[in-house]
Amino acid sequence: MDPLKALADAERKPYWLDNPAGPEPLRRLFDTTSADLVVVGGGFSGLWTALMAKERDPSLDVVLLEGRRIGWAASGRNGGFCTATLTHGLANGLDRWPEEIATLERLGRENLDEIETTLQRYGVECGFERTGELHVATEQWQLDALTEHVDIARELGQDLVVLDGPQVRAEVDSPTYVGGQWDRGGCAMLDPARLAWGLREVCLSLGVRIYEHTPVRSLRDDGVVIELRTPHGAVRAAKVALGTGVFPPLLRRLRHFVVPVYDYALMTEPLTAARLARVGWRNRQGIGDSAHQFHYYRLTEDNRILWGGYDAVYYNGGAIRREYDQRDETFTTLSEHFFSTFPQLDDIRFTHRWGGVIDTCSRFSAFYGTAHEGRLAYAVGYTGMGVGPTRFGANVMLDLLSGEPTERTALQMVRGKPIPFPPEPVRSGVIQFTRWSIAQADAHSGRRNLWLRTLDRLGLGFDS
Repeated sequence: MDPLKALADAERKPYWLDNPAGPEPLRRLFDTTSADLVVVGGGFSGLWTALMAKERDPSLDVVLLEGRRIGWAASGRNGGFCTATLTHGLANGLDRWPEEIATLERLGRENLDEIETTLQRYGVECGFERTGELHVATEQWQLDALTEHVDIARELGQDLVVLDGPQVRAEVDSPTYVGGQWDRGGCAMLDPARLAWGLREVCLSLGVRIYEHTPVRSLRDDGVVIELRTPHGAVRAAKVALGTGVFPPLLRRLRHFVVPVYDYALMTEPLTAARLARVGWRNRQGIGDSAHQFHYYRLTEDNRILWGGYDAVYYNGGAIRREYDQRDETFTTLSEHFFSTFPQLDDIRFTHRWGGVIDTCSRFSAFYGTAHEGRLAYAVGYTGMGVGPTRFGANVMLDLLSGEPTERTALQMVRGKPIPFPPEPVRSGVIQFTRWSIAQADAHSGRRNLWLRTLDRLGLGFDS
């Protein structure tokens, strides 16, 4: 099918959020109140923080403030890959924290196991499937990179299966595949909006007070309590946890470390049994290809294919605007790439197209910290892989707020910070040149130019 024709009827809204079963909005904050802990942000980071704060101490009075609706931003717009990695992949973790990589891998697996256990305990229905993730290579240089750390990955406990071309095509049939790896235990598929809504209901059942359409406009610390001002009220609290992602932070220092990058996705109509048989995919793995500009894709519960990635777009100046959620140039490119990957599905149409903004930092994985004499904690910078690691980050924030040292707070990954981005307009120039360089690397068998090699030596390591 013509890529443009396949897009013709696609609605301009996130598929996951286009669900009539979504919950009714909660009331705004219209008065001044107090709490033991205030959580700012109603995405996964904030929801996990509120939930686990109540699990740690049921008597705690917890308030969660969300500027719009629970799960409306990145948490309701992503691909629904819930990974075990806390470091944006083993290679990134080895480059940055080799001396504690075994601990990080173990903590990541434990975190994913605990997510599954929590969802079962509270009866959260979000299409959770522990299918693992298939990393596919479409060129030999990608396959070489995939196999570089296989022995280390297995030593660290990953259930990794190496597949040659025929073997990977027996799992999912695409003429573009030359090989791959199947991480069988390190990733689950889920519906991210239903996860956010489910966590919302759990929080409410535990006694968390949640206010939607209640953005925090300012923060004031009198040395004893922190006051968060909203348009129509305020909350005074002994402790605050920030889970605001890429949106303008209440701590100015965070502006130097995080930039907004837009990611885009398409969703197909449900595949009939005959269409699905053309592809195989009996084991329903999530899939990511191995170029620097990579695609991620997976099956939904009703056998649609979500197809996203490739373009990671930074708009000069770092603005966050609603109109950036739609980018027809990228949707056309994604549609073309879909039909190149699955030519046997040339009669399929897309039903949804959307984008969303993610919080990117220079080390490609979250960083953590405190302010206001340890009474405020934050976790930010997940760089598109936050569905699972946000729960770990929530635990880190609660550990930091408790003031008690833990295995998590002793980690170099938790104690260190990424390299800050330069100020504008230099920031835009650097990012756009880096994006061009990454595209050139993909076009030249993965060979990184002098600029990318310099970033590697500085510990920036941009690769997607």
